[in-house]
Amino acid sequence: MTHVFVYGTLKRGQRAAERLVGQHFLGPAQTGPGLVLYELDGYPGLVREPGVANGVSGEVWLVDAASLRDLDAYEGVAEGLYRRESIILATPGLPETAEAYVYNRSLAGRRRIGSIWPAAC
Repeated sequence: MTHVFVYGTLKRGQRAAERLVGQHFLGPAQTGPGLVLYELDGYPGLVREPGVANGVSGEVWLVDAASLRDLDAYEGVAEGLYRRESIILATPGLPETAEAYVYNRSLAGRRRIGSIWPAAC
């Protein structure tokens, strides 16, 4: 079982939330500092940016190995779109770290949206 932090289309109520059906929702969460979201093509990308004081808002799930493989495929890990790596969480009562999908391509022309997706217009 793996703790996974989700911040976009996999969150409850979003278009890909069904991918986490049958997994265990642990609660809303905030990452530690140094992470920010960028708007991609209708979905967010989590990016490490040292010096960013705020973290990113999302959810933490406990997922089994089959679900983790499905999430890796959905996030395009094999194609290099995202990479899965450990991040620090800053929410009392939740694990101190979790796996998260970090955007792995150029940010040229991408808008920084901050800590919450979907971003307020």
